[in-house]
Amino acid sequence: MKKVISSKMGFFSLAVVLLWLKTYLIYLFEFNLDIQNALQQFLLFFNPLSSAAIFLGLGLFAKGRKVGLWIILIDSLMSFLVYANVVFYRFNTDFITLPTLTQTDNFGSIGGSVASLVAWHDLFYAVDIIVLIALFIWSRKNWSTDRMQIRRPMTVLAAGVIAFTVNLGLAEIDRPQLLERTFDRNYIVKYLGSYNFAIYDAVQTMRSSTQRVLADSSDLTEVENYTKNKYAEPNPELFGVGEGKNIIKIHLESFQSFLIDYKLHGEEVTPFLNSLVHDQSKDFTYFDNFFHQTEQGKTADAELILDNSLYGLPQGAAFVTKGNNTYQALPAILKQQQDYTSAVLHGDNKSFWNRDEIYKELGIDKFFDSSYYDMSEEKVINYGLKDKPFFEESMPLLESLDQPFYAHMMTLTHHHPYKIDPEDATIEPAETGDPSVDRYFQTARYLDESLEQFFKDLKESGLYEDSIIMIYGDHYGISENHNRAMKQITGEEITDYKSAQLQRVPFMIKIPGVDGKGTVHEYSGQIDVMPTLLHLMGINAQNYIQFGTDMFSKGHKEFVPFRNGDFITPEYSLIEGTYYDTKTGEKLEPTKQMKEMRDRVGHELELSDDVLYGDLLRFYTPTEDWKPVDASKYIYGKDANKNK
Repeated sequence: MKKVISSKMGFFSLAVVLLWLKTYLIYLFEFNLDIQNALQQFLLFFNPLSSAAIFLGLGLFAKGRKVGLWIILIDSLMSFLVYANVVFYRFNTDFITLPTLTQTDNFGSIGGSVASLVAWHDLFYAVDIIVLIALFIWSRKNWSTDRMQIRRPMTVLAAGVIAFTVNLGLAEIDRPQLLERTFDRNYIVKYLGSYNFAIYDAVQTMRSSTQRVLADSSDLTEVENYTKNKYAEPNPELFGVGEGKNIIKIHLESFQSFLIDYKLHGEEVTPFLNSLVHDQSKDFTYFDNFFHQTEQGKTADAELILDNSLYGLPQGAAFVTKGNNTYQALPAILKQQQDYTSAVLHGDNKSFWNRDEIYKELGIDKFFDSSYYDMSEEKVINYGLKDKPFFEESMPLLESLDQPFYAHMMTLTHHHPYKIDPEDATIEPAETGDPSVDRYFQTARYLDESLEQFFKDLKESGLYEDSIIMIYGDHYGISENHNRAMKQITGEEITDYKSAQLQRVPFMIKIPGVDGKGTVHEYSGQIDVMPTLLHLMGINAQNYIQFGTDMFSKGHKEFVPFRNGDFITPEYSLIEGTYYDTKTGEKLEPTKQMKEMRDRVGHELELSDDVLYGDLLRFYTPTEDWKPVDASKYIYGKDANKNK
């Protein structure tokens, strides 16, 4: 036995087994892959084998004792990849893709989040590498300095390919067209493994990068037909009621709707927002079945969706990977149709999510980034400027804008890991034992208080009465990795169905001169905001490529697609491959209607992807007087008081 282990093939075999078992244990304990049957459990165990055999087998082609070095190096790289996914998954409940790795400008701002995601037991994920290094040092003197006969490594690679073929065949039995139709990375990892997912992702990324080159105007025909067919006529009572009014869009970072009316320790967590929902004299309309539809781009996806009525990409963030595309965004439309000034106000670095570049493509006139604010140490926490000084210092910036204006204000304090200074905390944390969840309510209260003061300042400035004020949540704040704590918060087991229900985020709007409609129960999502605003401004949304429909229209389409192909309607929902009664959570046998809706959602997502991957809007002219946005005319920074 000692002789076998100390040989090159023995060393290789041990490396394969250790990497295989480590990866399987990570799948079991770090990822929530929703294993539903014995075949899926077997594939979860089996799928790391082919990757370990193929990649580590490449080391066998090295000469002499370099075999051991190459195996250790490859093993270390594969271990780093799977561990990086562990850390990424703990916050995002998702897997790293190549496009996310291009977002390096963001890394410096997320150090605090990453540090909070590393656990002491992670050291065990390096034990196999330590064992291999020790064994190599001990046994290498017995190894031949000659290169191994070629048939051995070739046999190993062939065995790895056969194992992968068997793996894929079994996966196709349980999930037909796995690689052709999936929108969900969880499926790929569950059936084929994280290493094979990395290869799949690389192929998909390369394919998408060629789509723009190969695209032409004919590719837009199906997209245009689909969006024109989905279009909903505006509510005649509301069409144009907002024309000439300022628009103030307030972005609530990581804010989920369950916070509305939630009480902790007997106190309302968000008393001010609750008052906007329930006090009819404030004339807000609140949509309580409004869902975020973001994916890996999170906040950037929310911005993209709301200002373009296009879905985010299945991998990475379009703000980064498609930052030079042609867009026909809300700021540019308002500028050209009604001479609006547009601005984004955000107390963070201007390059985060590539904003300083893509905002130019969206036609945003001014970008008030962190350089416009007092970023003193006592005013900054976590990702950037605290919300209270942000709103306070934003008032003179708002007042400086030419009216009418479209202003997008982005909060920051209520962001994972929900850090808050003791003097800013006015409610005690929750007591689940999960620090992120416990602090979530403290930062939500802080955000609520900052909004209350901002509304007072708006009224004193005279802007309040003459502005459409829109408040929305961008994405979830508490991921599925915190289900144990959330069970204590909600009093319910967090099933797949319940998790989907928790993807509700607030959407509320006040329109000057229009009575608020109270709480509206229709189902809608971020994709529907742009056509809604256009119609309020008296601009026909039908002229533009948009996948949402007016939320105030009688013809509004009440189905909400999620980026992974799941969806929710008022009657039924598709969540992780299972159909549910939306109201009761009871599992349903799929009907023809449900399957048709599944196919429609998949088709809609594919068409939106086609627009972004192919940069198809460069071929589209929405109106006779439309002028494509010229990004070179926009410059941002304190010294840029006006466009070139």
